[in-house]
Order: sequence, then structure tokens, then C-alpha cells
Amino acid sequence: MNRSHKEETRIDTEAILDLLESYQAASSLCAAMEIGLFWHLDQGVRSGKDIAEHFKLPLNRCLYWLQYLCKVGLLEQSPEGFSVTEETRLSILDTYSQETWTLLAKESMEKYPVYQLLTSHFRYPGSLWEVGGLDAPNYVEHMNQDPVRARQFTRMLFELHQKLAEAIAETLDMREVNQLMDLGGGSGVLSMALLLQNTHLNAVVVDIPNVCIAGRELATEHNLEERLSFHPTDFMQDQLPSGFDMVIECDVGVYNEDLFKKVQEALNPNGRYVIIDQFAPTKGMAPKSRISWALQGSLRDPDFIYPTAEEIVSELEKAGYHSVTSHEFPKIDSHVSQFTDDMYILDSHV
Repeated sequence: MNRSHKEETRIDTEAILDLLESYQAASSLCAAMEIGLFWHLDQGVRSGKDIAEHFKLPLNRCLYWLQYLCKVGLLEQSPEGFSVTEETRLSILDTYSQETWTLLAKESMEKYPVYQLLTSHFRYPGSLWEVGGLDAPNYVEHMNQDPVRARQFTRMLFELHQKLAEAIAETLDMREVNQLMDLGGGSGVLSMALLLQNTHLNAVVVDIPNVCIAGRELATEHNLEERLSFHPTDFMQDQLPSGFDMVIECDVGVYNEDLFKKVQEALNPNGRYVIIDQFAPTKGMAPKSRISWALQGSLRDPDFIYPTAEEIVSELEKAGYHSVTSHEFPKIDSHVSQFTDDMYILDSHV
């Protein structure tokens, strides 16, 4: 007999007890990703003793950790030893690279300390990072200071944005666009998809220097270095290059009057400024796939609010843009993409 949706999503007491200890699941998963457990087991079944020796782990701790990963459905145990489940293979091994999952796990653990303060300082009217004496993660600063981190982060986003970039390239009208600026375009994944779809197009990615270095590597690997260049600059502080038929800003999340004016100066007459991002479905709410991100923002700044597409349209019009349109982006049919809900395209002219 088929169960109703309500029955399928019902949370019982056991599930609540599991939620209270979900930090164990997150920490155990991150540890597995950081040491490369799933990719090691992808080579074949391994005994607990072999796993402990391979990763130089205390035996009993390793055995209980492996049992816990079985409990949450990431591993399965047989008389021969431990192996990955089919779900783990489909959702982890067959989606992103080991390097990307390792960085995602590292970033998750960097945010963890502030959540320990959530109950004790929930009412504090400021940053929980500050009240706890913690350093909030600053990705731009990390990448400015650490070329290795910048390369890892850039390549991670190249993987995460693949399906979105392909969908945008199939949707966006580029017939009148010859020179494109990809603002905050990082890896150049969107520019590459657009270049492959539009042979007349040339593109420039504008981002911080270490990210541009990583992006150039990717452009060369995909044989697009002749049509895709990189302009290293902090676009929040510095002026932008000019002479573009379109400036596109995709999943960057920076929207303010100063930036809008800089983009105006970078565009040719009647040039287009296209913003593609996930916006709040209604004021005070967050996109489904960005709820965790929005909560994190509120822990840093209690006045943080996720904007709606209508609010950004209004700001663009106030900044002097005309023919501003907003429409929902078609849902992306992909189990590996985070960009499936509340995605909008805002298209405007100078």
C-alpha cells in the first residue's frame, strides 16, 4: 500500500533523538570525506582492521566509527568487511570529485563552532562569532592569502555550477552580444558554456587574482584560452574594465548601488546587465536550498535578510537601468545541482 506524503515525511520520537545527535553524523561524514574513506572502499571491501591500519587510526575508535557510518546508511557491513552503499555511490562517488567533497567537508566543519553558541546566545543582538571570540570564515580573504585554497575553491565551484551553466547557455539569448564580462565568474564555468554555445562570443572573467590564476588553468584545459581571458581585480573596491555588450553576474550575491554604477560604466550603450541567482520566494523567507546559508548569515549579522527578486529589480530601476525584467529560471533536472528552486533571471539595459 502506498503511503501518503505526510506519512513518508513524518518525524517520530526516534528521529527527534537522532536529530539531537546529528552533530555525530556530520562530524563522522566530514572525517570520512577528509581522509578519503569512500574512495578507498570504492576499490573493494575492506576489513575494519585493514581500514584502521591504512588510515593509521586507533582500532576500536575506527570500528565504532565504521559501525556508525553503517547506521546512517553510508556504509554496509558484510562478513568480508565494509563497503559503500549504493546510495553513497550515487550521491557522493558519482557526483563530485574527491577534492570537491573534501573541501565541502572542510568548509562545513569551519562553520560548526558557532552553532555550539546558538542555544546559549540565541538572544544576543549581534554576531555570535564575535561574542564567542571566533573568527568567521571569510572566503575572499582566504583565497587572497592562500593560492592553494583559491585553486581548490575555484575547481569546486566549477563542478558545482556545471549543470547550471549548461542550462543558462541553452536559455540565454546572446545573439547581439560579442563581448561578455562574467562578473565574479571565478572558474569561468558559465563563460565556457556560453562560448561553446555561441561561436561569435568572447568573454572576460573578473575576479580576485588567485581565482583568476585557477580559472586560466581550467580555460586552458578546455581549450578556450583564446576566447576566454581573466581580469584580476577586487570588483568591490576597484573599477571594472569597459566595452562590454553584456555583464552577467551569476550566483555571486553582491547587489548594491556602487556595484550597479560600476556595471553601468562598463557597458556599451544599450548594453545588458543580467543577474542570475536564487532569491527569496517572499520577504523574510529563504530559497529552499539556501536555508542553511541564510541561517548562517543571521548568526553573523542578526539583520541579515535574503532579498527577493522584486527588491533587486526595484534597486536596479532606482540605479537608472531600464527595461528590467524578472522571470523564474526553469528548474534544472539534476540530482547533483543545488540550483533547482527559486532561481531567477533579471535582465536589464543601460
